[in-house]
Amino acid sequence: MNESKDLEGVLLIDKPSGMTSHDVVDRVRRKLKMKRIGHAGTLDPLATGLLIILVGKATKLSQYLMSLDKVYEGTITLGVATNTYDAEGEVMTTIPVPELTMDEVSKTLGSFMGDQYQTPPMFSAVKIDGQPLYKLARKGVEVEREPRFIRISKFEATRFESPEIDFTLNCTKGTYVRTLASDIGEKLDCGAHLSSLRRTASDRFHIKDSITLEAFREADRETISKVLIAKNDALPDVIL
Repeated sequence: MNESKDLEGVLLIDKPSGMTSHDVVDRVRRKLKMKRIGHAGTLDPLATGLLIILVGKATKLSQYLMSLDKVYEGTITLGVATNTYDAEGEVMTTIPVPELTMDEVSKTLGSFMGDQYQTPPMFSAVKIDGQPLYKLARKGVEVEREPRFIRISKFEATRFESPEIDFTLNCTKGTYVRTLASDIGEKLDCGAHLSSLRRTASDRFHIKDSITLEAFREADRETISKVLIAKNDALPDVIL
């Protein structure tokens, strides 16, 4: 039971769709037989991709790694708006998509570039008076939320085949990509939701260096030790 207790470092997991970030943490805990496991940046259940898992004493790095800028790829579907702003929610409106060109779509995405304040969606884990917003949202209750500062340094359409827009996005922590999808739908007068999302990078950590959850579950202790990133190597350069 104690053989994994000396493991510590940063583990890059490629999260599958349909699981919460906490689900992944639980799987890692069970595999390593360790309680001291955390993560640095939540992914919605719908989303896939890079999840930074902190093992052992590396959990102390959370405050530094949570704040890293993120890179995403995904798809926005126009014409259908949902209450969660993504494909998991209840359809609220269905509106015909207007005739649009790739140039018009690109300009719309580009208009969201720069520094701004974004209001967290009701279906989120943000807490108000100790209660997660999503619990209130499920009861049909909507409350005022404090806007949060975000910065978008890149937001480009890579494909447009109506009603779908594929995109790449570089942004700061705390950016709700599904809120961006909803806002784009409003700007184009047809509604929209986020139909897929994949995190490909978090600062210098990249999805190509990750291990799938299935591969991790099958790996032996020696293999896991080799893929762990040492604490000092994981710290952002500005800290060192």
